[in-house]
Amino acid sequence: MSALEDELIGQIALAGLPLPTRELVFAKDIGRRWRFDLSWPDRMIAAEVEGGTWSGGRHTRGSGFEKDCQKYNTATEMSWRVVRFTAGLIHSGEALSVLKRLLQAEDIDGGASGGCIIPRDGRNGEVETKSSMPRDVP
Repeated sequence: MSALEDELIGQIALAGLPLPTRELVFAKDIGRRWRFDLSWPDRMIAAEVEGGTWSGGRHTRGSGFEKDCQKYNTATEMSWRVVRFTAGLIHSGEALSVLKRLLQAEDIDGGASGGCIIPRDGRNGEVETKSSMPRDVP
C-alpha cells in the first residue's frame, strides 16, 4: 500500500466509481502469488501503480522490470486487462480518466469480449464500445 494508491482510490471514490480490491493475489493455480495493486475481479480489470519511475525504483531496473513483464504477460494470458499508472498520471487525473472509460465500458457493454473502448470526448470520459462480434451471436 502506498500514498499513490491511496490518492488514486480517493479519486475513484470521489468520482463515484466502484471501489477496487487492494492487493488481490492471482495466478496461485500456477504456483505464483503475484498481487495487483488495485483490481476489479468481477470485471477482470487491474491497475498497477508504478512508483519510483524517475528515481530508479524497482519497476525501472533490469530484474524488477523483467519480473513485472512476466507478471503482466501472465495476467494478460489469464484474460486480465492491466493498466499501469505513474505518479504523474495519477496526479494529473489521467489515471482516473482511463479507469472511468474502462469501468463505464464494462457497464455499457456488459464486458463483451473483443470489445474495444473508443473515447467520444477525452474531456468528459464518455465512451462507446465496439465489439468484434455482432450482438445477436450467442
